[in-house]
Amino acid sequence: MIQQELLKKVRQIEFTTRRMVNDVMTGQYRSSFKGQGVQFSDHRIYVPGDDVRHIDWKVSARSRETVIKKFDEERELTLFLIVDVSGSESFGSNGKLKSEVAAEVGAILAFAATVTGDKVGALLFGGEVEKIIPPKKGKQHVLRIVRDLLGFQAKTPGTNLARALESAGKIMKHKGIVFVLSDFMASNYEIPLRRLARKHDVVAIRVSDERESHVPNVGYLMFSDPETGDERMVDTGGYAFKKWFKESHTAHETDLETAFKGGRVEQLKIMTREDHGEAVVRFFRARARRRR
Repeated sequence: MIQQELLKKVRQIEFTTRRMVNDVMTGQYRSSFKGQGVQFSDHRIYVPGDDVRHIDWKVSARSRETVIKKFDEERELTLFLIVDVSGSESFGSNGKLKSEVAAEVGAILAFAATVTGDKVGALLFGGEVEKIIPPKKGKQHVLRIVRDLLGFQAKTPGTNLARALESAGKIMKHKGIVFVLSDFMASNYEIPLRRLARKHDVVAIRVSDERESHVPNVGYLMFSDPETGDERMVDTGGYAFKKWFKESHTAHETDLETAFKGGRVEQLKIMTREDHGEAVVRFFRARARRRR
């Protein structure tokens, strides 16, 4: 994407995202994530109506009075985007590539966090970690992130999600919010994902295209692997291809569900054909309801 087109796209995303953030997203983001980070501040005497789960039994035994722990909400959180820029993200059959959808969703999240005074950072990865943008505040910083999400080209082949998750864990020193935007066409990332989710609030945003789960019978087609460049002619109506495709898709879905459940990671699945802004808002609303 040439520089002029890139800047035009960034301005367009900023305009559409700003309206969404101002109208609905800020409240949804705040109710979904604000208040998750709390830190102990002091003790005080227990009074009827206090949450008994906050009683400090050890201190109460020493003082011979029932006391509870006081917590202060950490108003400032850090939002960190782990974004897949590998070759498989350059696919799309409905007018938008997966990479474009991921960039726009990342922009929505970044602008929402900025409005509420949070820092935002990002890590872009392909076969290795390609770029790290340290967490900072401010509109210009977010615009830089959006610009990189839209225009960055991976230099390393493959999808090393495990390395990206490990690197994010080292960057994020304190508890924060981590969004992983990827199609999750990767392997051996389950343990790093589980480790990251132990400390941080991790949400997997899985960007997919309908042609990745259904290929119509259109005869012979040349398929190309965007990450390796390998090409193969297949008969889309043939029994062998249909069987292989169905089994591969089912196994991939099963592995994903196992990884997310094992790490207690929430998943938001977004298709390239749908209104991804609405999908994010629905997710936040549902999450806010679960927190009540």
